[in-house]
Amino acid sequence: MRELVLVLSYVIDWIFIIGIALIGYAFSTTTPNQRPFTLTDASISYPYVKDETVSVGVMVVVSLVAPAVIIVLVSLVLIPGSVVDRTASRTVLKYKLWEWHAGWMGLALAAAGVFMATEGLKSLYGKPRPDMLARCDPDLSDIAAHAVGGLGGKLNGAPTVVTWKICRNKSDMLRVQGFSSFPSGHSSFSFAGLTYLSLWLCAKFSVTFPYLSYYPFQSRLHGRKHEKSSENPNGDVDSEGDKGMSVRSQGAAPPVYLIIIAFVPFAVAHFIVATRWFDHRHHGFDIIFGSLMGIVFAWTSFQLYHLPIRRGAGWSWGARSRYHAFFKGVGKPSHVGDDNWTSSRVMHSSGADFRRQDGDIESAPGALVT
Repeated sequence: MRELVLVLSYVIDWIFIIGIALIGYAFSTTTPNQRPFTLTDASISYPYVKDETVSVGVMVVVSLVAPAVIIVLVSLVLIPGSVVDRTASRTVLKYKLWEWHAGWMGLALAAAGVFMATEGLKSLYGKPRPDMLARCDPDLSDIAAHAVGGLGGKLNGAPTVVTWKICRNKSDMLRVQGFSSFPSGHSSFSFAGLTYLSLWLCAKFSVTFPYLSYYPFQSRLHGRKHEKSSENPNGDVDSEGDKGMSVRSQGAAPPVYLIIIAFVPFAVAHFIVATRWFDHRHHGFDIIFGSLMGIVFAWTSFQLYHLPIRRGAGWSWGARSRYHAFFKGVGKPSHVGDDNWTSSRVMHSSGADFRRQDGDIESAPGALVT
C-alpha cells in the first residue's frame, strides 16, 4: 500500500509539471501588452525575415525531444555500470528505470518551468521586436492621431511616440508576435533543455575538473605516515614516491572525446541563440537574458534530481521514502529513506574483497568517489 502511495506522489509530480507547461501555453495564447514606439527608432527598423533559420518546431525537437531520447538510450545501455550485481536482473532493471525517470523528470521540469516563465514575461513586457516596423507597415499620413508621447511637432527633430494602432497590418503577426521580443523563447528553451543534457552527460560520463580530495588524502596520510618497511625504515611519506599518497594520483582529466560529447548540446544551444540575432527576431539583451534563464532552470532541475557531478559517480538522487512521500515534516533530515524504490543490497568491492551493504546505492561509499 505504501509503495502505491510513493508511486502516486510521483504521478502527482508529473501532473504538476504538465500543469506548469499548460500555464505557459495559456500565456502564449494571450495578446501581450503593446509598448508604444517611435517610427524613427533604428533598433526596430530591421527587415522581416519570413523563413526562420530555426523554427519553433525544430527548436522543440532539438532541445526537448532529442535530449529525452538520449537520456533513455544512455539509461538503458550504460546504467547501472559495474557497482551492481548484474546477475540480479530485477535490480538492474530497477536502476535503469529510476535513472530514466529521474533524467526525464529533471528535463521536463526545466523545460516546463522556463516555458511558463518566458511566455509570462513576454505577455507582461510587450517589447517590440527588431523587425517590428517591417511587420507594422505604419500609416504615415496620420501620425498625429496615434501619438501618445514625445515632443514631435513641438520640437524640431524630436521623436513622436505612437501606439501600435498606427500600423496597417493588424494581424497576429504584429499584435502578438511583433511585441514578443523579451525574453527570447528560443534562447531560454534551448538553453534549458540542452544545458540540462550537457550536465546530465557530464554526470554519466564523469566529465568534470580533476580535484584534490583533501580530507580523504589527509586521513590516509596520517594513517600511514608511521608505517615502516624495508624501503622506508623511518616511516616517512613521499608524495612522489608512494603512489598511494601521490597528490598527482588523486584525479585525472577525462578523455577529450567525452568532453566533446558532453558539450555538443551546449554548443548547439549557442547556435540556436545566434540565429535569433541574425534573423532579427530579438535584441541582444533579450537573447542574453533568455539564455541565462534557461541555464538557471537547467541547473536548478539538475541539482534537484542528480548528485553533484564531481562526487556523485553519475547517479541521480534516490526516491523519496514511502513514509513521507508527500510531506517530510519537521525534524526529518531528508525526504529519502531506506524504504524507497532504489534501496537494494549493493555489491561493491574493495581490492579483492567483496561485501554486501544495505541501503541506497547512492549511499554506498564507492558510489561517491569520482
